Amino acid sequence: MAVSILIADDDAIQRRLVENMVQKCGYETIVVDSGDAVLALLNAADGPVIDAVVLDLVMPGLDGMGVLAKIREAGLNIPIIVQTAHGGIDNVVSAMRAGAHDFVVKPAGIERLQVSLRNALNASALKGELQRIRHSREGKLTFADIITRSEIMAGVLRTAQKAAASTIPVLIEGESGVGKELFARAIHGSGDRKSKPFVAVNCGAIPDNLVESILFGHEKGAFTGATERHLGKFVEASGGTLFLDEVSELPLAAQVKLLRALQDGAVEAVGARRPVKVDVRIISSTARNLEEEIAEGRFREDLYHRLSVVPIRVPPLSERREDIPELIDYFMDQISIATGLPKRQIGQDAMAVLQSHIWPGNVRQLRNNVERVMILAGGGPEVIITADMLPQDVGSMVPAMPTSNNGEHIMGLPLREAREVFERDYLIAQISRFSGNISRTAEFVGMERSALHRKLKALGVG
Repeated sequence: MAVSILIADDDAIQRRLVENMVQKCGYETIVVDSGDAVLALLNAADGPVIDAVVLDLVMPGLDGMGVLAKIREAGLNIPIIVQTAHGGIDNVVSAMRAGAHDFVVKPAGIERLQVSLRNALNASALKGELQRIRHSREGKLTFADIITRSEIMAGVLRTAQKAAASTIPVLIEGESGVGKELFARAIHGSGDRKSKPFVAVNCGAIPDNLVESILFGHEKGAFTGATERHLGKFVEASGGTLFLDEVSELPLAAQVKLLRALQDGAVEAVGARRPVKVDVRIISSTARNLEEEIAEGRFREDLYHRLSVVPIRVPPLSERREDIPELIDYFMDQISIATGLPKRQIGQDAMAVLQSHIWPGNVRQLRNNVERVMILAGGGPEVIITADMLPQDVGSMVPAMPTSNNGEHIMGLPLREAREVFERDYLIAQISRFSGNISRTAEFVGMERSALHRKLKALGVG
């Protein structure tokens, strides 16, 4: 979705002039004629997304300075560019002290307004990214830190927000790379336990013989090599949230003990004489279809029902392509902060290619490609990324008439089947490209090696 600018001016002619200039700068516009209308839009729960405001200082009723004061009182974080017919230093100083990002003197030229808007939007994005980094380090991520504008994700967020208000178990389902852990952290960071520990465990990365020890702890001398007492992740997370990432990877023996821990609210360490009470909120995730895993005897049905009191499905990136421009902008800010590389602009041709790509590795793969483009583009922030500057595999994945490599047409297939055909052919091509090296293929497409193996098996390749 395009960036949306709110324009507030009681003068109809001036309003139209600014609206035309802002649109020529490539932004969408919303226009109002009063300060009260500005606040109504910014405070509306179901209002439009507004990225910046061009605000006239002199208006009848609630004037620009009054709007700035109300915005500051409400704690709203949105860049404001004020317009004034009087460029006196006192007006400028007062507006900047009240929270304005920049000012323009009427009648503003399009070049001056464009620079001011670009700087304000970039500064806002960087401030938001620094805040997300701080929240992540402090374990305080919330739903405001999830980058999305798509309708399908809005429904997912509403369900997750309701889940955050309770302590009931949540099961987050979705393909590798869609952001399941981000949702888990947002649920934790938006609930009553946000000041308590958030402990994440990658169940697929634990050797089978160490699962019980890592989850439930062990006593000193419980087994060979147990030279010290280990509390385990349940005890470590007590009072807070335990996130069981890829819970479907747990062996059946550990599933039995996990079910007992959830039923009893207590865990028994390996080698311990008695269980220990724990107060833990469980959030789990899986990239697999657990109902199919149950049918195959690889996952306990009773445990599934315990974990999936509130199921949340995070859709793949291919189902929310309108998020891609927003995510790219976010990743560029993130990478710029981390590496010092200048933020670049994405040309319309390149954006069309990026939004048409399948992205089997989802958000993680998109980020990897954004980083590659930023590193390889060269030049400064004035560089515009064009389609021919994108990685070859991305640019080549936008056929005019989607077909699989064996000539099978997919246009007449339902979306899910069409995606499976396309993904199968894409992954086969990438595996061939890397001479059968699964690790290099997984890294390239932005998936964990184990997740790629599962995907290939599900598509009938592995």
